[in-house]
Amino acid sequence: MQMVALLNGLVYLLHFFQPTYVFALLLIPERILHGEVWRLVSYIFVPEMLLRNGNPALQPLFLFVYLWFLVWMGDALEHAWGPFRVTLYYLLGMVGVTIAAFFFGGGGLFAFLLNLSLFFAFATIYPDIQIYVLFFIPLKVKWLALLSLLPLLLELILGSLATKAAILVSFLNYFVFFAPTMLNNLQTRAETSGRRRKFESRSSGEETLHRCALCNRTEKDSPELEFRVASDGEEYCLEHLPR
Repeated sequence: MQMVALLNGLVYLLHFFQPTYVFALLLIPERILHGEVWRLVSYIFVPEMLLRNGNPALQPLFLFVYLWFLVWMGDALEHAWGPFRVTLYYLLGMVGVTIAAFFFGGGGLFAFLLNLSLFFAFATIYPDIQIYVLFFIPLKVKWLALLSLLPLLLELILGSLATKAAILVSFLNYFVFFAPTMLNNLQTRAETSGRRRKFESRSSGEETLHRCALCNRTEKDSPELEFRVASDGEEYCLEHLPR
């Protein structure tokens, strides 16, 4: 990710000398089919602020924050996963974005989803890290991720079928890496909840906790009764406990 950030900075500098240079790097399927295969990779080096009609005077500041945040996320993910898994995650994201561009259109529009998927991975692993939005608003990463998710959810609800498919395919890397863990967590929570309900039902009087295998007395029959599990695996009151 340090190399990606460095080349983003380089492309930004080159933009001052030749502004049209940027358009030769964007992910445009039609141009790729005409032999400009470098676009399959070069689009990740184009800073997003160059594609927006923002205030040129503020661009250097936004670029600094953007590159710093990219390196910071990359270092944190490498600490959690190692460089190989981070590279694999990013490459899978590039595959998803490319598929979305070729099959559903909007290569330039959806290219930013690649770094957004990286941010979602960072927020999933480090949800409680606090950052300062606009340098003075403290906000945990998980809440910033949820705010970033809102426009995508609106597009999934109100957008065209092609837009919905493009967004889902663009997050191929996130689904591959995190869906199995999420499904396993949901299954574990369901099992835990089932055991808790079973225990609560037994404690509430629907069932008894102890029953003597010989006389069938329970703790409800006599609260002072004590029970033990014998070597045969059965539970007995102390009066009938095998010697």
